[in-house]
Amino acid sequence: MSGEARDACGVVGIYAPGEDVARLTYHALYALQHRGQESAGIAVSDGGTVVVYKDLGLVAQVFDETVLSSLRGHLAIGHVRYSTTGASSWANAQPSYKSGPAGQIALAHNGNLVNTVELKRSLAEAGGDPTPERARVASSSDTELVAAHIARERMNKLRGSNGHDPVSAKEAILEVLPKLSGAFSFTMMDEDKVFGARDPFGVRPLCIGRLPDGGWVLASETCALDLLGARFIRDVEPGELVMIDEQGVTSERFAPTTSAACVFEHVYFARPDSTLMGQNVYATRYRMGQRLAEEAPAQAELVMPLPDSGVPSAQGYAQASGIPYGEGFVKNRYVGRTFIQPTQSMRQQGIRMKLNPLREVIAGKRLVVIEDTIVRGNTTRQIVSMLREAGAREVHVRISSPPIKWPCFYGIDMPDQDDLIGAQLSVDEIRAHIQADSLAYLSLEGMLGATEIPQDAFCTACFSSRYPIPIPPIELRNKHVLEEPQTQRSSTRR
Repeated sequence: MSGEARDACGVVGIYAPGEDVARLTYHALYALQHRGQESAGIAVSDGGTVVVYKDLGLVAQVFDETVLSSLRGHLAIGHVRYSTTGASSWANAQPSYKSGPAGQIALAHNGNLVNTVELKRSLAEAGGDPTPERARVASSSDTELVAAHIARERMNKLRGSNGHDPVSAKEAILEVLPKLSGAFSFTMMDEDKVFGARDPFGVRPLCIGRLPDGGWVLASETCALDLLGARFIRDVEPGELVMIDEQGVTSERFAPTTSAACVFEHVYFARPDSTLMGQNVYATRYRMGQRLAEEAPAQAELVMPLPDSGVPSAQGYAQASGIPYGEGFVKNRYVGRTFIQPTQSMRQQGIRMKLNPLREVIAGKRLVVIEDTIVRGNTTRQIVSMLREAGAREVHVRISSPPIKWPCFYGIDMPDQDDLIGAQLSVDEIRAHIQADSLAYLSLEGMLGATEIPQDAFCTACFSSRYPIPIPPIELRNKHVLEEPQTQRSSTRR
């Protein structure tokens, strides 16, 4: 994706007595590495004590054989992170962990809350975090706030019983979840149970799988289930809390079910081998390319993608247009998606480190270049320049989604509105900026239709300004949103 919008995080939860759950969680996080490359963490329990290990870096950098061997137990949760709320620091790495007389809780979060100011205030009004000093809020992330609220609820219940009755993590979680506003897919655990929950709109994905030997898996995407050899059972529903223990999976609703899933998961974030909402992601992106060819044809000799996320759409465009498909770039697989340098000249060098044009393929040809989206436009401009330097006769850019005009508040680390080129310039002005011979975007209707899922099941806020979850004014100001956004009404499903 051209620009600096970055992925949502990835979460995992595993309950598998008799299995090496730390290693299973490691492998699942490896499958979800595309969803977060800033930090990785695993919490594991043997039924009595929760141990958390986390650090900055990729999954393979954070965990080695020695670390995995030390994480013993039969239930675990895991997390890979991009920062959306809170800085990129060790303190904000997940899972978050709280402990005290009422018990232990670990929590991993994919998404972003929009009522953090309210949550902080309610903690302060209650006298702050009532847990021991080692468990208090020590980071700037919304995840830590949620963990602190759950810990407080458990302490309140313990005090209410005069410290004699067992304190249920499930009861505390059910008290806290309805107080949260925004997008969240959580995996959580106490000493002997794993929990999974999605916000009432189901903005971020979370699915349930069954391991061959009978254990259970929660994961952001089905590709993690595939790597573990787990069988997909179903998605966690919006507004649902699931609990996994020795009795199996139980479920409880904490809010009415309203679907507003992030359509950008289908466009860009999810791996193409994952299944979202019953649809294979690769097939959806292929259909987006087909629709793009119908809506925005071009006279050319070659259709080529910007690898890797543009590949399925480029193949669909080539099939529908009859123009041959080809790989016009060689990608360096050892440069990560987060290769960001502090100066513009170094960023430009970073793009050349990632991609090198194949002169023999593109020289003298009219090209159709397929991308999933344009955020700021500077990367696309350099890509077009590289292709012309390599001898391309014409460069026609086609985008397999509509222009991004509004920032995301639900878990995508996206620039402020005044940095979104789609919000500042017309399509033809963007074409002039990137110096392409032509530029066209897939329509909103074409993108949604390609999913083969009812259109009212999606959040399209970054394209349409229709935010399904109201955004507080302070959050709008933080993103430099100058116009009042619309409120999206989603269909309610039982």
